[in-house]
Amino acid sequence: MKDVIGAAFDQIAELVARMARDASLQATIQQASEAALLTVRNGNKLLFAGNGGSAAEAQHMAAEYVSRFKFDRPGLAAIALTTDSSILTAIGNDYGYENVFSRQIETLGRAGDLLFLSSTSGRSPNVLRAISAARRIGVTTVLLTGEGYAPVVDAPDILIVVPSHVTARIQETHLLIGHTICEIVELRMFGS
Repeated sequence: MKDVIGAAFDQIAELVARMARDASLQATIQQASEAALLTVRNGNKLLFAGNGGSAAEAQHMAAEYVSRFKFDRPGLAAIALTTDSSILTAIGNDYGYENVFSRQIETLGRAGDLLFLSSTSGRSPNVLRAISAARRIGVTTVLLTGEGYAPVVDAPDILIVVPSHVTARIQETHLLIGHTICEIVELRMFGS
């Protein structure tokens, strides 16, 4: 057990150290932070989506904005597109699982909103369709993914690539990045 625990800690420590030295990655995170800040300052909303563990991260991040992150402040408009089982199963049944996010974006999204998508591979059909739907209506997109992401026809507006192929480490650092962006938004909106 100690070997597994130590290896996991070593992997995440090495990955975070690599990310801390990656000026390009940090610039992209800053760009996403500025987009999120502009979105909420303009009275628009943040949308979050992903599959599996990334769905849980979507819910987690929406909660940080609506409730609070580091200190008490007014809530910020954020919706996780992963939470309503009736909507998800209706769209999946009527239109196919590949449309569970795009249909919600077409319905709930407005020009000026910002959509955060998490996909460790960046190749999930429902994530790719969400990017296309968002582009059609003027919703800016941020895709958090891992190494191996290949550009697609409708590439995201902002692409954040974690330098790893290990799903668990990618998801863990996606949460770190999401928290960092939220902290920046919260401080810039309400902090001193």
